[in-house]
Amino acid sequence: MTKIKFGTDGWRAIIAQDFTVDNVARVTEATAKWLLKQHKSPSVVLGHDCRFAGALFAETTAKVFLAHGVKVFMAEGFISTPMISLACVQYKTNLGIIITASHNPPSYNGYKIKAHYGGPLGPELVQEIEDMIPAQANASWQSVDLKEYRSKGLLETAPMEDNYVKHVEKNFDLNAIRNSGLHFAYDAMYGAGQGVMKRLFPDIHKLHCDNNPGFHGQAPEPIHKNLKEFSDFIKQNGKISCGLATDGDADRIGLYDARGNFVDSHHIILLLIHYLVKYKGMKGKVAVAFSTSVKIKNMCEHYGLDMEVLKIGFKYICGVMVKEDVLLGGEESGGIAIKGHIPERDGIWMGLTIWEFMAKTGKSLEELIQEVYAITGTFYFDRNDLHISEDVKAKVLSNCKGGAYKTFGKFKVSRTDDLDGYKYFFDENSWVMIRASGTEPVLRVYAEAPTKVQADEILTEAGKVLLS
Repeated sequence: MTKIKFGTDGWRAIIAQDFTVDNVARVTEATAKWLLKQHKSPSVVLGHDCRFAGALFAETTAKVFLAHGVKVFMAEGFISTPMISLACVQYKTNLGIIITASHNPPSYNGYKIKAHYGGPLGPELVQEIEDMIPAQANASWQSVDLKEYRSKGLLETAPMEDNYVKHVEKNFDLNAIRNSGLHFAYDAMYGAGQGVMKRLFPDIHKLHCDNNPGFHGQAPEPIHKNLKEFSDFIKQNGKISCGLATDGDADRIGLYDARGNFVDSHHIILLLIHYLVKYKGMKGKVAVAFSTSVKIKNMCEHYGLDMEVLKIGFKYICGVMVKEDVLLGGEESGGIAIKGHIPERDGIWMGLTIWEFMAKTGKSLEELIQEVYAITGTFYFDRNDLHISEDVKAKVLSNCKGGAYKTFGKFKVSRTDDLDGYKYFFDENSWVMIRASGTEPVLRVYAEAPTKVQADEILTEAGKVLLS
């Protein structure tokens, strides 16, 4: 029996190795039984993204739920994670399930569970489901006839992409964006955001907006090393004001300025806070993950906003968003949510907010970033992912826990924070952080400093120390 474990955001595994029809049935059976313990007549929304065999795994999931008497609203074709989360709210279901491995390499697929409020199910509840996963699913699901359950009204098709597009049209001044005179571009990374963006902006420049379940061999994570073709396209075109990229399930954002320079999530978070507070008059708490920039604190102090730093994993941010008045919740990895939408990461929603900011002010992205710097000061952030053996990873983490690292080259540690990983501060504006990935055999090393040269130097020195 394969032990199935949920990570920071769902269960992920390699297709045909551990991510199999049988294992998906096991997870769904546990989810169905958990639902039936909580609710008399439970219902779920269900969909899949663009990955290989998504339709097969979604159909398996539907059959297991139906075999247990759980009503299923199933998406038409591929959809994004934010569409499933929004559908939880719109269809008033108890849970949402999307078959996706998000930004992971093409060989992976995964299973995300969303709550009735339109965001990740809380970690303690996910653990309850995980603890109920059987060694083998009951085989009764295999004889489920979907047409029969459709006629009974237990299976319905739900136009989740249509609903999402209508929701966007109600909440954005799309005419202002379309008629701004600005030129925009979008890279779907072969992911599930492509359908929406084709419909909303049929005339903008688009890359990788076709069906390719293997993502052309590239992990669909919207970071610069994976988006160099997009960056080069923007540089060569010469007329594009801003480029938006989203990951495989379109819940993460990547952004480029007019010069083809990558704008990381820290800058996006700061731009969003600045826009929402100064230009839209909004207020609320800011909840961010442990790996985000120290400059967010500066911005919050400037605008008199409460701020909370949380463990990594959007489920922790969502936990605060559903209980408190939160303006913005954000992570280093490109997952951001804002007030007025669902408590869920949404790359398209964040991108359109930035485009609306540009359109309404008539300012370039570069000019808006300078407005941010006037408040926070300049900074640069970068991350290295060290693909190392489990033995080396264990040794590094043991050293971190034991307080072994006092210096990284010429950089002397002044204080350490270990909320989630190990963050070593050199001063209030410069730090390095070490954390093991929750879903991959990777050690992540993050650095922030006032300049790119300093941040690069910190990462280089940290790499030498960690691998010595």
